[in-house]
Amino acid sequence: MKFLEYTPLDSINLFLNHLNLGECTVRGNLEAFSCKHTGTDRKLSLSLEHEILDYLGQSADSDPPSPVEYLSSRSSRKTLIYLVLTLGRMYPDYDFSSAVRAHLFFKEEEWDSFKQIMDTYLFEAARQWVVANEGSSLLESMTKAIDEVIKIKECEIYSYNPDFDGDPFLEKGAIWSFNFFFYNRKLKRVLSFRCCCISNLAGDGFLSDEAANEEEEEDLLIDMDM
Repeated sequence: MKFLEYTPLDSINLFLNHLNLGECTVRGNLEAFSCKHTGTDRKLSLSLEHEILDYLGQSADSDPPSPVEYLSSRSSRKTLIYLVLTLGRMYPDYDFSSAVRAHLFFKEEEWDSFKQIMDTYLFEAARQWVVANEGSSLLESMTKAIDEVIKIKECEIYSYNPDFDGDPFLEKGAIWSFNFFFYNRKLKRVLSFRCCCISNLAGDGFLSDEAANEEEEEDLLIDMDM
């Protein structure tokens, strides 16, 4: 997967790079990737394909059979592999060598679902954007930029919602995070939008101090019981 530079994304990335909203900070990033394989991608892609086929073979013999209809399609397997490779480029310090496990956390979405997430989680950020950009809408600006890069109407949209242990974006003080992927088969291109919200209280050491105080209170209660 090759990173692609697109200037339409720059202004939004600059705005969401470190948006301080008082008690929390929002960090978001839009990135585009070509599905053209590098040498490393090709090796991992083959490994992922073999893993999926082995899984399908084992599932066919299981009783009851596992729900593997999606992975049975070669086109769907190819899509999943592209998404996993994109994750690997976004989070190079994490291990995304299991497509079967990653498949559990991907969900196909509608454009309306994406807009709802934007309206819900980036409400305050959108207000800041209006002030900074002479009344323009953050959602409309982002829609225009995404469409220019990857043509929204031709895209399949996926969310990635891993469990706690597998969330590469989760860090100390995280309030929420989300990852969306726009995949255009014709253009052979993936655009990702990752965004998280971090509590500024955690950065100030408030949360760690609070946890320490709770431990001290627990120790005191234990001593009293003794």
